[in-house]
Amino acid sequence: MCGIVGYVGNQEAAPILLDGLSRLEYRGYDSAGVAVHDGEAIHMLKASGRLQALRERVDAEGPLQGTCGIGHTRWATHGAPTQDNAHPHLSNDGKFAVVHNGIIENYLEQREELKARGFVFLSETDTEVIVHLMDMYYQGDLKQAFMQTAARLDGSYALGILCADAPGQLLVMKNASPLILGLGAGENLFASDVTALLPHTHNIIDLDDGEIALITSNDITVMDSLGNVLQKEVTRVTWNREAAERGGYEHFMLKEIMEQPKAVKSSIEPRIRDGRIVLDELGELARVLPQMERVVITACGSAYHAGVVAGYVMEDLCRIPVHVEVASELRYRNPLMDERTLVVVISQSGETADTIAALRECKRQGARTLAIVNVVGSTVAKLADGVLYTWAGPEISVATTKGYTTQLAVLSLLAIQLAWQRGTIDDARYQHLVGELQQLPSKCQRAIDLNTHAARIAKRYHGKRSLFYIGRNVDYAVCLEASLKLKEISYIHSEAYAAGELKHGTIALIDQNQLVIALACYQRLFEKLLSNVREVKARGARVLGVVREAERRIYSEADEALLVPDVDAMLVPVVEIIPLQLFAYHVAKCNGCDIDKPKNLAKSVTVE
Repeated sequence: MCGIVGYVGNQEAAPILLDGLSRLEYRGYDSAGVAVHDGEAIHMLKASGRLQALRERVDAEGPLQGTCGIGHTRWATHGAPTQDNAHPHLSNDGKFAVVHNGIIENYLEQREELKARGFVFLSETDTEVIVHLMDMYYQGDLKQAFMQTAARLDGSYALGILCADAPGQLLVMKNASPLILGLGAGENLFASDVTALLPHTHNIIDLDDGEIALITSNDITVMDSLGNVLQKEVTRVTWNREAAERGGYEHFMLKEIMEQPKAVKSSIEPRIRDGRIVLDELGELARVLPQMERVVITACGSAYHAGVVAGYVMEDLCRIPVHVEVASELRYRNPLMDERTLVVVISQSGETADTIAALRECKRQGARTLAIVNVVGSTVAKLADGVLYTWAGPEISVATTKGYTTQLAVLSLLAIQLAWQRGTIDDARYQHLVGELQQLPSKCQRAIDLNTHAARIAKRYHGKRSLFYIGRNVDYAVCLEASLKLKEISYIHSEAYAAGELKHGTIALIDQNQLVIALACYQRLFEKLLSNVREVKARGARVLGVVREAERRIYSEADEALLVPDVDAMLVPVVEIIPLQLFAYHVAKCNGCDIDKPKNLAKSVTVE
């Protein structure tokens, strides 16, 4: 949620800040602003709404001149998405400007104290206390004032600060919110996501919680919370700027759907050698995995849905109890676990606040923890005992596609290897599944090629106000994600149901021309699902079947079908979701929705 960017160098800062913010739009926001130091004073412009509104203000009221500045796209939490509540925030005397991601949990008590001291608040935000605390503590030593301010803050934050007395300098700090530093030639930057840095540098420093950085055009000094200078590793981002751009596609979401064969291949291929799965990146954790007596999988949103699929697959293959729970529930539930419990934590960004909190609680209780994550060096990756990266590459669209399928691919690798180590599958079954894994990239491409008619089907049904997804076993797990995709980007109400639950209430909602999307790829329960299709058809529903390409029986009952290439039942969810992603995309396009930036949503949910 929200995006922050800062620049100091030898170029005009404002255009670079606006460009950086445009690359962070996918994170979700409802207002934006920039502040630039012209060498003498700080000048700021803000606007509610989309970034274009801010650009128009800058064009009309600018130019904002100066080579050092900060920018922000805000997703409203404290206070409405108004211009006054937009970031940056200025101190009353104009000496300090701040941008902030996260939530200051004790801001009310700080606000009351500051008001009593005469500071005037112009916004409803929690962030504004930061600039007034800086102003209160500043006695000429910028670093000291920053450390004193940070010591007063409870909660999550990534902070970027300008000081009128310090031209050409930026101060940043993070705690439980993502922040990355970029090292350029005669220019340095910071941002909440690497995509904003790529036009200028591929060399980055990941800040750890509690660390402070003083940034000038020629140097970055990283310190701990006491001001001691630290030596930080510089890493190089291997994907290029073009990988984060649309590449000729109308939307990032469509581009990322089409990238799934490549992304799945990147996740699988390096981990299969000579016909065997090799997870040597797990180190010591790999040795104790077979000794685990119970598995808990936790995540949020689409990552949680990937976990639901993994629950079915892991129990079936590994014959081990698996519990799957939403992280926002698990973190507060005082769960039962010990050193014989493996907790698998799934997150695309690795910065999801509820997931991080759940991970910390599980570690506190002694559980072993394994992260499935896409972002190297993210908080989840650092906290877990072991990590398996999904290698999906940058995912810009808010609605995840390749992030989800690569999570499924890596979870499948894990389940198959764990089953082999536990002796719950024999060598023939193991070799068959490894072979099927190796075929997944081409099967993903086949799933795309089989469903060029998804746009035509979407055009027929895009006007529906509500629809249902039904399935059994792993098909039901895929229903959860398919329904979320449609809701996220088309704003059509949809619900996912276990097909056997229809008679327990839901069937009362089925009426003439109601659309029901029936997932029927889990072959063992195909006949059961077909009976459910007949039940809704008898009540006037229209049925869109999702079936294996060789399965012709669905056409005797369904009105039309999306097709899935044949693959082992344990791996079918990886390819089954792809035609449903395409369906959701084309429905949203027919409805004229902002597909890559759905309203009220953010890519990385870094607050509760």
